[in-house]
Amino acid sequence: MVSDTRDLSPARNIYVFGFTSFLNDTATEMAYWVLPAFLASLGAGPAQLGLIEGVAESVASFAKLFSGYLTDRVDRRKPIVVAGYLVANAVKPLLAIVTSWWHILLIRFTDRLAKGVRGAPRDVMVAESVAKNRLGSAYGLLQSMDSAGAIVGPLVALFLLSRFGIRSVFWAAAVPGALCVLVAVVGIRETRSSSATSDHGSKKAVQVSLPREAEQSVKLPAAFYFVLVAVTIFSLANSSDMFLVLRAQKIGIRVALAPLLGLVFNITYTLASWPAGWFSDRVSRRLVGAVGYLIFAGVYFVFGRAPSKQAIWIAMAVYGFYYALTQPVLKALVVETVGESVRGRALGIYFFATSLATLAASLISGELWKHYGAAIPFYFSAALALVSAGLLQAASAGRATVHTA
Repeated sequence: MVSDTRDLSPARNIYVFGFTSFLNDTATEMAYWVLPAFLASLGAGPAQLGLIEGVAESVASFAKLFSGYLTDRVDRRKPIVVAGYLVANAVKPLLAIVTSWWHILLIRFTDRLAKGVRGAPRDVMVAESVAKNRLGSAYGLLQSMDSAGAIVGPLVALFLLSRFGIRSVFWAAAVPGALCVLVAVVGIRETRSSSATSDHGSKKAVQVSLPREAEQSVKLPAAFYFVLVAVTIFSLANSSDMFLVLRAQKIGIRVALAPLLGLVFNITYTLASWPAGWFSDRVSRRLVGAVGYLIFAGVYFVFGRAPSKQAIWIAMAVYGFYYALTQPVLKALVVETVGESVRGRALGIYFFATSLATLAASLISGELWKHYGAAIPFYFSAALALVSAGLLQAASAGRATVHTA
């Protein structure tokens, strides 16, 4: 009966999660795309923006780690996911009434905290809704819908800004936000891991009667740590995309065109994510992820050389393929590398490690730019990406060695 439930429910749950991601990201990108200009209108500058983003991303990292452990210990994950969407979309419209930059800090803190808490439960529910050989397609669809929202949100914001003030954008973000919560409440179906519904009985019964087996079931395999090392090293190269925008401006691309740079790679990202996930279901996910890292290295090398404006535009479009070949694929790789009972924990550690490394990457790039010039941080990131691509393939060999031992 368990397998029948999975066969009947995946399409509904995956599409609901996809539509929810689209609506949520539309609201998010509407609100936060205009934040720098809004902060300036309140008398705040880059220092306050850096503090806000640093605090927000740090709390999200720790929330992801916590939610990963929580996910493996609760039977019902839907309430956590719905609460995450509800809190995040309840605070976004409050930006329309703030009068000081520290109000924005509190709102951004709450939004990222909610995002961090809902991430692991949602991704585990996705994994429980499909067969293992469809994980890439499922995560790819979610990523496509999410990045589609990243396209629609800024376009809607631009339309509203041309006719109304900045604060109207925040009020308008409440519409897709409310729809997101409604779809999540009505559409998402609770899932349950096969271990929780197996013939062994409940998790508590297993822990009482088979303590040694239960203890072993919560261990993360060596293959997971192989992947984690490769991805974390790469994340030290993956600095904020704002460095790409700044580099583009340094070689003559006008500031007014900066949103179009993001639009270019988001279009590629949206179109390629689902096919990339589908493809990873049929070949090695490590190979697909390694190719994504190689594309990243090529793009950053072009930005380091900066031969022409045309090369920057082309590189930005290609950049979307890096995202498509890594974001959904590596998530599927982590999930399939570990047992069902520790998926949440594995995802939490994965998100936590990569988030902290990415935060460090921006600090490293900033220091390299300051002391050695604009090209060096891009060459450094390209080199680390090449190393990570090799390590990801070595992780595949390492897994084979472990399995044959």
